[in-house]
Amino acid sequence: MTDNSPRLDHVVLWVRDPVAAASFYEQAVGLEPLRLAEFTAGKVPFPSMRLNEETIVDLAPLSLATSMKMLPGADGSAGHPVNHVCLSLPGEAAIDALRARLEALSVPVSDFSYDAFGARGAARRSFYFRDPDGNVFEARHYA
Repeated sequence: MTDNSPRLDHVVLWVRDPVAAASFYEQAVGLEPLRLAEFTAGKVPFPSMRLNEETIVDLAPLSLATSMKMLPGADGSAGHPVNHVCLSLPGEAAIDALRARLEALSVPVSDFSYDAFGARGAARRSFYFRDPDGNVFEARHYA
């Protein structure tokens, strides 16, 4: 990466079971787990999932909530409502493959929406699903 424009570095999701969550994100969403062996060995506080070369999703166990001291009240952030996180996929084949994996795992998915506004303008198609912890995701493609 050569420029210094702002980018999304990571998102932290509160999860009940980081290992089960990592399995879901690997099998259903197709993300690569990071630090999973280190987490299960007790060497790191949480595993992460690689979204792309610049962005990861951290899977923080709810038990860490009490240690959140970076801001007053941060320890109460576990379960704080976030509307949804949106994943932008490279095209129709990728979004169809994701939807097929979710359906194969009996994960409910919404109907498709069309031309929803996002960071790159109007997305051709998008749909929503929940992870096992109830976090809502939108998956979309622009091309």
